[in-house]
Amino acid sequence: MNNISDKAVVSPKAKLGDNIKIFPFVYIEDYVEIGDNCVIFPFASILNGTRLGKDNKVHQGSVLGALPQDFAFKGERSEVVVGDNNVIRENVIINRATHEGCKTVIGNNNMLMEGVHISHDTKIGNFNVFGYGTKIAGNCQIGDGVIFSSSVIENAGTRVGNLAMLQAGTRFSKDVPPYVIAGGNPIDYEGPNNTMMEAWKIDERIRKHVANAYRLVFNGKVSVFDAALQIRDQVPDGEQVRNIIDFLNSTKVGIISK
Repeated sequence: MNNISDKAVVSPKAKLGDNIKIFPFVYIEDYVEIGDNCVIFPFASILNGTRLGKDNKVHQGSVLGALPQDFAFKGERSEVVVGDNNVIRENVIINRATHEGCKTVIGNNNMLMEGVHISHDTKIGNFNVFGYGTKIAGNCQIGDGVIFSSSVIENAGTRVGNLAMLQAGTRFSKDVPPYVIAGGNPIDYEGPNNTMMEAWKIDERIRKHVANAYRLVFNGKVSVFDAALQIRDQVPDGEQVRNIIDFLNSTKVGIISK
């Protein structure tokens, strides 16, 4: 049974699951889906094209499904798809995708702190933390277990690999590889993210392989492509090492510090 305030505006066309709590002054438009056990706090707006999974909390002043801030947008019907068990704190903005049939995607178990902005067509994985005032531009890709400290700015079309950490106030226009700490302006590689790798049960031997791989990338004077070849030849194989090689080989904008 749902608990919906009579002071909320909820379209009869919206599809609501079970055990949902909607506080006063919430605004929910027609083409919205909200899964079981979600809580929508006062003054949140959930707009056309938004699909929420289960057990999400959307706090005061947040706007989900805001129109994309993209000159290519012509009013097409697009989506924001949010998974399960996410915490979306106050004044978060998530734009839906630019073109019909496309999606902005937020995975599961993410924390978006106050003032975060996720722009159109960005794809975000699971178990990420976005610190206060972080801004993610359009068409970005973010893996799993990534930490953005406060006021980080990620420019359009860039990627962040699994278990990376971005230090406070950093802005970047190139890809951030997995398992690293990066920060400063201009952004630079600060070392492997051993704390998160340990938290994700990656053993010490593998952590040393990751560190050795990044010595070849950031301390050598070779291209990203050649660094990937050196890693393949010189660092013992494993899931994390393969992830690094694949990430380097698939970059379109280059990586930080290169």
